[in-house]
Amino acid sequence: MSFFKSKVNYLPLFGSPTKSLSFRPISMKSKTKVHKVVSIFQRYIQPWLAEVVGSMLFIFTGCMSVIEDPLDTGSLQPALAHGLALGIVIALFGEISGGHFNPAVSVSVCLSGGLNVIMLVPYIGAQLCGGVIGAGLAKAISPPQVYYNTSGGAFNTVKHGDQIGPAIVAEVVMTLFLTMSVCMGAVNGKTRSLLAPFCIGLTVTADVLAGGAISGACMNPARAFGPAAVAHYWTYHWIYWVGPMAGALITGVLVRLMLGDERTRLLLK
Repeated sequence: MSFFKSKVNYLPLFGSPTKSLSFRPISMKSKTKVHKVVSIFQRYIQPWLAEVVGSMLFIFTGCMSVIEDPLDTGSLQPALAHGLALGIVIALFGEISGGHFNPAVSVSVCLSGGLNVIMLVPYIGAQLCGGVIGAGLAKAISPPQVYYNTSGGAFNTVKHGDQIGPAIVAEVVMTLFLTMSVCMGAVNGKTRSLLAPFCIGLTVTADVLAGGAISGACMNPARAFGPAAVAHYWTYHWIYWVGPMAGALITGVLVRLMLGDERTRLLLK
């Protein structure tokens, strides 16, 4: 019968057991609508959610590593916790969103051609939301006295005006190191590596060990914003936007002009 030769898909409509099954066709228009919805979810909504969840997990871990440091290990415990947590969440969510979890990383990746510019603001918004949620969870499970003694994991290393200059320079250089690891290890086609999550996590660990005593080694405005908003600690908060964003811009320019592959580089292709 011609019914079985038709290329139109059919779904059964189950009615009374005593009646024969009837069928209704699924039109190509309906299929197209479904594909569009799935495409929008995968291209826009799912990456946004991945950035929220990944940022929440990373910043929760980072805050707790500062709040719950009973042995006063200095930079060692935060360095290991931040580096390990970042490497893990990149490995988990990297194939969905790219695994940024950091506005400075998103800016550098966007400049390097690895992120559509229309996704930049949503990504940053997702990271800030995740940061606030993660910091809020850290506050919820921490003893109040310990929480307030550590400013809720917020960056409180800079206490005097004469520390501002060194702190900004440290944040610029350390963020340059981090964003260069991301752009060259995970975005640039010529140098991209499967070890990128591991290398990026190690970069954060090295930066915290090297510059933790100077600026706190933030390198991430979302990591600074979340605990600052929850603990209401805004002293010198602007440093952790200016320094990381400057480092991200330098990385983007270097990759676009000189260090990127032929697809990315604008000069001497």
